[in-house]
Amino acid sequence: MYVAVKGGEAAIANAHRLLADRRRGDRSLPAVGIDQIVEQLALGVDRVMAEASLYDRTLAALAVRQARGDMIEAIFLLRAYRTTLPRFGYSQPLDTAAMKIERRISATYKDLPGGQLLGPTFDYTHRLLDPSLLTDEEVDEPMQRPAEEGRVMRVSEILDQEGLIEGDGAMPVDHEIGDLTRKPLEFPMSRDLRLQALARGDEGFLLALGYSTQRGYGRTHPFTGEIRIGEVEVELDVPELGFAVSLGRIQVTECQMVNQFKGSAKAPPQFTRGYGLVFGQSERKAMAMSLVDRALRADEFGEDITAPAQDEEFVISHSDNVQATGFVEHLKLPHYVDFQAELDLVRRMRRDFEAARDSGMDPMTEAAE
Repeated sequence: MYVAVKGGEAAIANAHRLLADRRRGDRSLPAVGIDQIVEQLALGVDRVMAEASLYDRTLAALAVRQARGDMIEAIFLLRAYRTTLPRFGYSQPLDTAAMKIERRISATYKDLPGGQLLGPTFDYTHRLLDPSLLTDEEVDEPMQRPAEEGRVMRVSEILDQEGLIEGDGAMPVDHEIGDLTRKPLEFPMSRDLRLQALARGDEGFLLALGYSTQRGYGRTHPFTGEIRIGEVEVELDVPELGFAVSLGRIQVTECQMVNQFKGSAKAPPQFTRGYGLVFGQSERKAMAMSLVDRALRADEFGEDITAPAQDEEFVISHSDNVQATGFVEHLKLPHYVDFQAELDLVRRMRRDFEAARDSGMDPMTEAAE
């Protein structure tokens, strides 16, 4: 229980003015523009879009600027804005096989159809600070090659040709895809709802859980089947027209983990899948998501649930950083009534403890009675 804050409007107004001052910083320096954030802090913008569940780079950059670079505060701002928008329909499933690929790698096959495409990545850098970035030095133009048209085969399809991997997880015809933004969560969840929750879950939390599975807490022996980053077309089915229309293209990161499965009474030994898909370029998040997705399928494969990453209610209930932030930061609100009640209780317990000790009795035994 907490009591409402009353009064102090002048102090709150001054706090807002101070916040705006600190956000602006040194007036002798040029202000950071939204376009600069979009173009030069793109990975931060992508994370805000993904965890806020709203694909809009300009608004995400605005949130980053307003939050002074606090990513969770920016996610909170953008998700709050999202709730004000009308819902006019659901898009068709994204066809990531037809993605206009910018980056595509596999850790399972060196030579795969379509080839490996390294793309923009930190993977091959030396992780040394670059002093040239202290100044605005000229940057070389990137090397380019003509884009390849058409469908690019997935690694999972190669394994499927030999029957060595589970099916692609098509939903039953009568299954209605859930929407966690419309209905409260209920456990157990279907996989489509779990993937929705994981897609906008906190990157750090999912990374820690994914790491825990690699260290033996719900071990699944994963291989990165494929990571691909690029643009996909978003289509909306319009009943009045009788066909789907394109709404535009968005950038996404897709990851499929290939996991060993020794088989069960119902299924032969084969590889199983973990799946991750997020807005923008965010392969660490997509990889962590796919690791956790596979761990959460333990019950589906008859595996023992022994680790936090396999516990659906634990994972989903604690993965949302906006919800977590609200619950943790509400502790800053006045709790005067609660604290006074506990203060009186502790004083009473302290008096009973001292009385028991002075009479020669065991204080802890007296307290237990």
